[in-house]
Formats: sequence, structure tokens, C-alpha cells
Amino acid sequence: MIEYERNEKNIHRTEVSVMKWMDMHCDTVSELFRKRSEGTLWKNKLCVDIERLKKSDSVAQFFACYVNAAEYPGWEEAFDAAEKLIQSVHEEEAKEFCVAGSGAELEAAEQAKKYAGILTVEEGGVLNGKAERVEQLYEQGVRLLTLTWNYENCIGSPNSRDTEVMQRGLKPFGIEVVRRMNELGMLVDVSHLSDGGFWDCIRYSTDPIVASHSNCRELCRHPRNLTDEMLRAVGEKGGVVGLNFYSAFLTEKKERAGLEMLAEHAKRMIRMAGEDAVALGTDFDGFERKDLPEKLEGAERIELVWDAFQKAGITSRQTEKIAYGNLFRVIEAGCGKTSVS
Repeated sequence: MIEYERNEKNIHRTEVSVMKWMDMHCDTVSELFRKRSEGTLWKNKLCVDIERLKKSDSVAQFFACYVNAAEYPGWEEAFDAAEKLIQSVHEEEAKEFCVAGSGAELEAAEQAKKYAGILTVEEGGVLNGKAERVEQLYEQGVRLLTLTWNYENCIGSPNSRDTEVMQRGLKPFGIEVVRRMNELGMLVDVSHLSDGGFWDCIRYSTDPIVASHSNCRELCRHPRNLTDEMLRAVGEKGGVVGLNFYSAFLTEKKERAGLEMLAEHAKRMIRMAGEDAVALGTDFDGFERKDLPEKLEGAERIELVWDAFQKAGITSRQTEKIAYGNLFRVIEAGCGKTSVS
């Protein structure tokens, strides 16, 4: 864990810090829906469950309701699947867990000693060209929408190694969706989106945007990662980039990444976007456990990440921002503007 830095004003705080943290992306809900034998959101055999999150000093988790359109006959069925995933999280709400939709609700949950979940939908195609569905999802507690996954949809095109696809921007409906999300108080998520779509989000969003689970393309040349110019743009927009723990997005070597590579991506994000623009977007349960950085097996070992940051020269203040502060600021600015009747 991280030790507080010594200085003239604060020389007594040398004990190991308890690091409050929050993660912007995991696929646990969708995995549990597919593999019911793995357990519940409270306790399971995957990388993330609420019991382990609480023990590791996490206070909130963004739970993605991920829909793979290829598994359904059409977008209508995909939308139904997304709603079932959303409902499955609400069914877990109890004395010690709640769904939060704003910064105020997050703080209230923490004061009440409840663990908070923030709902997201990973695949904007489920809107199927129907603008009213943005509000439907919002009313069900969704506060972040990942505009695309790996397929072209009514909003835009995904990241791709095909230059023509990568240059495509948002469709007219996509621009309408971004504007409606801004009005309601939903975070616009550009992870998985084409580069052209990214720049349209920068252009048309009036709120900070997020890349919920992406890394640095300069360090790992994968189209899912962001260029230095894109990182700077997110920072200038007041948004955050969630550091992704998937080895294939951390290193081009065909091997499990070391924790030092995770720290290197964090350091580059700090240099390019600024220390206020970096957060966590682990992508836990979005890939096999063996593809996590070495020694990391799940949420319960998050202190290894803080240790790696410290060894890489990332300060305690910067780590606290990455762990919680930066993302909380964006939630306060961009989530839950509209009350639900």
C-alpha cells in the first residue's frame, strides 16, 4: 500500500494509507448472467464480487451490462437482454448494496456504509435508432453508455485496424444521443469507438467524456487504445481515461504484462492528459484471469497496483486521484442531472 509523502506540514503521516477506490468498468454482471453457477454479485468465483471489493477498500464499482449483438437475432432482442442485465443488478440491492446515480447518492451510500454500484450499458446499438431509449435506460439507473462495442451500430463505428472504418465519425443519430445524454446526466463513453467517432464526441459533447477502459496507443499499438493527442483532448475536456488491466492492451508482447507496464501506462496518461484525467477501468471479468498483469488475480489484490505506482514514482496524491478522486469529480459533473419521477 502507499505511504504518505513526508513534508514539513505533514511529517507525522508516515503510516500505510487505506486507499479508497472506484473502478469504471467490469464485465462481472454479464458473466454471472451467462454462468449462474459462478455465484452472485455479492459472492462469486470471478474476479469481482462485492464482498471482496469492500474488503479491498473499494467504495463503488461501475457494473457494465454488456451485450454482444452477434448473440441475438436483432437489436430489439439485444435491448431486451440489456434490460434483463440491469434488472439483475437491481435485484441484488439490499441492506448493504445500492445502485447510485449521482455524486450525492455515492456519498450518501458511503455514509450509510452501503456499497454502491453504478450501472452502465456497453453497446449503444441497443438503442436501435430510438432516441427515447436513452431516457428509458436513464430511468432504470444507467449513468454511462459505451457508444459502440465491436460492431457498427446506429450511433457509429467501432475501433478497427481498417483505416477507412477508423476514420468514420458519429452518425446523425449518434450526435443526437450524445446531446441527450448530456441533458439527462449520462457519461459518454468512447472506449471501443472509432477515432473519428472519438473526435466527434469531443466536438459535440458539452460535458466531460470518458474512455472507461482504454490505455495508451503509444505504448501498445492496439486500436482500442488512445493516441497521445486523444489523451490530451480527454484531459482538456475535463474527462477521464480508465486504465485497462488487459495484458493485450498493455504490451505488444504475447505474454502476461507485468504490473510495471500498468504503471507505465498510468505515467504516460498523467503526462499527456494530466493527473486529473486518469482513473481505473480494470475490465475485470472481461477476459481470462491469466491475462491480468502478473500477480494480480482479482479485485482483492488491488494493493499491488498501488505498490507498482509507488515504485514507478507516481505520488500518493496522484494515486489517490487515480483511485477515486478524478472519477468522482466527473460523476459529480456529469451524472444524474435529471430527477427520475
